[in-house]
Amino acid sequence: MLIRRGTRLDGAVLDVRVGAQISQVGKDLTPLPGEEVYDLAGGTVIPGLHDHHVHLRSAAAAETSLPVGPPQVRDRDALAGALATAQPGDDGWIRAIGYHDSVAGPLDRTTLDALAPAVPVRIQHRSGVLWILNSAGLARVGLADHPDGRLRSADSDWSGALERRDLGLADVGRRLSSYGVTGITDATPDLDVGDIVQLTELHRHGELRQRLHFLSPGKRILHDDNLDLDELAHWIAERHRCGGPVAIHCVTAAQLLVTIAALQQAGAHPRDRIEHAADTPSDCLDDLVDLGVTVVTQPNFVAERGDQYLAEIPAGEHHQLWRVASLLLAGVPVALSTDMPFGHADPWAAMRAAVHRITASGAVLGADECIPERRALMMFLGWPEHPTRVRTVEPGQPGDLCLLTAPPEAALAELDADLVAATIIGGEIVYAAG
Repeated sequence: MLIRRGTRLDGAVLDVRVGAQISQVGKDLTPLPGEEVYDLAGGTVIPGLHDHHVHLRSAAAAETSLPVGPPQVRDRDALAGALATAQPGDDGWIRAIGYHDSVAGPLDRTTLDALAPAVPVRIQHRSGVLWILNSAGLARVGLADHPDGRLRSADSDWSGALERRDLGLADVGRRLSSYGVTGITDATPDLDVGDIVQLTELHRHGELRQRLHFLSPGKRILHDDNLDLDELAHWIAERHRCGGPVAIHCVTAAQLLVTIAALQQAGAHPRDRIEHAADTPSDCLDDLVDLGVTVVTQPNFVAERGDQYLAEIPAGEHHQLWRVASLLLAGVPVALSTDMPFGHADPWAAMRAAVHRITASGAVLGADECIPERRALMMFLGWPEHPTRVRTVEPGQPGDLCLLTAPPEAALAELDADLVAATIIGGEIVYAAG
């Protein structure tokens, strides 16, 4: 197809001929016989956005799950009411997501038995790393004698006993297309070869149009109660010996410190990643630079959860939360993502959060970490394998584009998904506004 009068970020107004790849970029290109023509009328043409850290299965399941955390549910009575009126799914479970301890404290099976109906219930913590099951749910997965019902998400010993649900990824894919997202990196740590093949087949058959990249099996989630430096360093070294990079989930300062020490002990791979880096002490910055590790972070959580951070985390640590500008200034490679569904899936909202760092109440969290609008956008334009290497609108680049109704300066001023006019994957329009 031919895109007429598209404005690149450098201000050049050009025509773009695109198929599987961009084949031509120039002025006043002549349409070929039968070629589809899209007149962008001076709007912006950019590479399609790539979300560098999402969880596809969880995103699909979240479509039919019960939200039980802020802002929908804020206290114990509201939690009990939400569970009492919930209807079990076709698999017999009440599946709830987004729980935070501020609602009713740390949940366990005893608390959940008192709050929930006598049907299998599983509640996912907002962090995504923990599930809490009631007694009926524990019996359903063969763990009737489990002491507290608090189970780690990555533990296949229990999750393997759950019925696999239909993924239903078409709705997720359509929503991503409306944001201009043409590719995603699935950061789920426990995907096996069968899972990857299934998701790839869904892409190949068109149920999910976005191009897929996977971190598994090189993704590792850490837990503060089990930080074994030597074991982590051994795992990293084994991955590197097999030629693969690692991606390590770090949401606490302790996890980050142990990860840095393990990478120093094992040696670094040029494509190693740290996921989240939610709490980064200043004395970690030089170590991250020396390691050459890429940080993939989610400033959208400043907008989504910032007021809770302000209330619960000591003021002296606020500057460490969801850093962006200081990482870049130090020389750390950084890319952005949304962590869908644990964060909202709209990458434009994540960009705005990186630029303004405004919480839901209007407070600013970490003003020194704000970055310019153009930089925020470009941090969603990286290659899947090299998140900080920005794709461009030039011949030979992938035929995946996002078209915006406004010219670059206006689009950068707003950073709003409502500006997406069309999304193109492989030279084919997969979303058109209106």
